[in-house]
Amino acid sequence: MLCAGLALAWMIYFANTGTQLKTETESFDIEAGSRFRAVTQQLVQQNIIQDPVSFEVLARGLGIASDVKAGIYEVKNGITPLELLQMMTSGSATQASITFIEGWTFAQMREELNASEKVKHMAMSETDQQILKEIGAAETMPEGLFFPDTYFFSPNTSDRDILKRAYSTMQGKLKTAWLSKAQGLPYKTPYEALIMASLVEKETGRAAERPQIAGVFNNRLKIGMRLQTDPTVIYGMGEHFDGNIHKKDLLRDTAYNTYTRDGLPPTPIAMPGWGAINAALHPSQTKALYFVGKGDGTHYFSTSLAEHNNAVIKYQLGGNRAR
Repeated sequence: MLCAGLALAWMIYFANTGTQLKTETESFDIEAGSRFRAVTQQLVQQNIIQDPVSFEVLARGLGIASDVKAGIYEVKNGITPLELLQMMTSGSATQASITFIEGWTFAQMREELNASEKVKHMAMSETDQQILKEIGAAETMPEGLFFPDTYFFSPNTSDRDILKRAYSTMQGKLKTAWLSKAQGLPYKTPYEALIMASLVEKETGRAAERPQIAGVFNNRLKIGMRLQTDPTVIYGMGEHFDGNIHKKDLLRDTAYNTYTRDGLPPTPIAMPGWGAINAALHPSQTKALYFVGKGDGTHYFSTSLAEHNNAVIKYQLGGNRAR
C-alpha cells in the first residue's frame, strides 16, 4: 500500500509538472496510424518530454493511449504531461489556412498554393489538365471551377486535396443554385451559368449591383446582342494586357472577345463567389441593355443607346461631348 501510494503521488506530481522546452513554443507532427510508443519517442527526441516511461504509464493508466489523433500540434513552454495528453487525444491540432479571393484566375490560385509553406506541393509541376484529372474533374479547362473561400487544413496537406475540396465546394454551390434558378434564363447548363457568374464577378464588386449586371447580360443574350464586356477581352489578351484596354484590343478577335463574338465566352474568366452565382441564376427583371461605370465603383444603367452615350459623356468623359 505504501509503494502504491508513493507511485500514485509520483504520477500526480509528474502529470501536473510543467515541461521545460528549449524554446517558447515547439511543434510536432503525429502521422496517421502512429503507435503511442513511437509518438512518445518522437516527443523525447524533440525534448518535449524527458520521462517517456512515466508519460506512457500515465497515458495507459488513464486509458487514452490509443486515442491519440493525427495532426500537427504546437505546445508552449511549461505545458504539463496531462495537458499534452489531453491536447493529443482531443485532436486540438494546429490548423493552417489558405484563402482564394473572388475574381481570381486559376493561375493566381496556383500561385497562392505554391507560395504556402504549410501546403505539401504535389501538383506544382503538373499542367492544369493533369491537375483536373488528379482531382477527378470532368472538365478540361480549370478556370472558374473552384469556389473562392478560406480553407482550413492540417499543415502538410497536399495542394491536390485542397484543390479537390475547392472543386467539390463549387460543384455543390452551383448545383444548389441551379435547382432554384429563375425561369426563362438563356443558359442551357450549370456550366453556362458559371460562365455568366464569372462575368458578373469581374464587372462589379458591389453586391447590390450583381443582379442588375446579370439582368443586362441576360437581356442581351435573349435578343442576340453581343455582351461586349471588357473583362472577357482582358482575359483573352493574357500577358499582353498592360493595364489599359485600347480600341485595337476591342477589335482584335480572340475566343474571349465578346465585342467580336456572339454569346458567352467558352469558359469562365475567373472564380465567381456565391453572390455572383446567385445573381447569374436570379437576375433582376430589368429593361436595361447598357451600363457604364460612374467612377465610384457603381454603374449607371440605361435602356437605350442614346441614354447610354449620354451617361458615358457624363461619367467617363467629364461632360465633354467632343471627346
